[in-house]
Amino acid sequence: MTASTTRRTTVAKSRIAAVGALAVAGTLLLTACGDQTESAKKDGSSAGADAPLFDQLPKAIQDKGIIKVGSDIAYPPVEFKDKSGKTVGIDPDLADALGKQLGVKFEFENGTFDTLLTGLRSKRYDIAMSAMTDTKDRQNGVDGDTGKKVGEGVDFVDYFTAGVSIYTKKGDDKGIATWSDLCGKKMVVQRGTVSHDLAKSESKKCTDGGKGKITLEAFDNDLEAQTRLRGGGADAGSSDFPVAAYAVKTSGGGNDFQLVGEQVEAAPYGIAVAKNNPLTKTLQSALEAIIKNGEYDKVIAKWGVADGAVKEAKLNGGS
Repeated sequence: MTASTTRRTTVAKSRIAAVGALAVAGTLLLTACGDQTESAKKDGSSAGADAPLFDQLPKAIQDKGIIKVGSDIAYPPVEFKDKSGKTVGIDPDLADALGKQLGVKFEFENGTFDTLLTGLRSKRYDIAMSAMTDTKDRQNGVDGDTGKKVGEGVDFVDYFTAGVSIYTKKGDDKGIATWSDLCGKKMVVQRGTVSHDLAKSESKKCTDGGKGKITLEAFDNDLEAQTRLRGGGADAGSSDFPVAAYAVKTSGGGNDFQLVGEQVEAAPYGIAVAKNNPLTKTLQSALEAIIKNGEYDKVIAKWGVADGAVKEAKLNGGS
């Protein structure tokens, strides 16, 4: 889930070959993978002061033994509920690996995506981890639409890279191959994401060029947008590449949707932490540790998204 369309214009080619692996991994994990935080509670493997980086945690986190995570848990395969209602996905698996380094548990709390940073500012959460793109606007607490200051901003520990894809109903692409082909069409997106911002920007280009605007319908989560498109209520949808690819391969047994065109706006996902919080540097160290010991690569490979893997843990690498 990303935001701010002005930061880059680099186009990344769609990695269609990765979609098959993603689907296979997703199918297996829907039934085989449990809630990572709950498993940690049962065996205690990720808790305790003997963990390598426990001493680097803020005292309040050490005392609680918990890092509260704000997340929109409706964004498969990044984070979602499996058939038993447990929270699974890329982010929970990475959080479990980080927890083993830190000696604390990561507890995911569900919230709509566009309220996560507000929850972080109000200290409802210690961090936000929800496929959130690291952007300068978010770092500086600036509203991307108005350019006005809306908060103190956040710091990001970057842990993945993803672009944005368009998808349509399978066998009915409406002639859509690029964003410019969406002029005069109806599109569904998740509110507050880069897909939403990019569609608004593209719609302005359409009207400036004398073409019909893009009619936009924005939803609280991506699954609602998919339902609308599946039911024939729109011509196309857009979301982050891993999410769009997962939907294409799993929805309706792979018969509901298809990817169209190329992936665009490649950018880093970041774990968001309040400004000047010492937890930021500790999380960076924990991420570096799991990259070096191979646990990071295991999680990324398990979900079939190796093309988005990072090689180092950067702070505020977004633009």
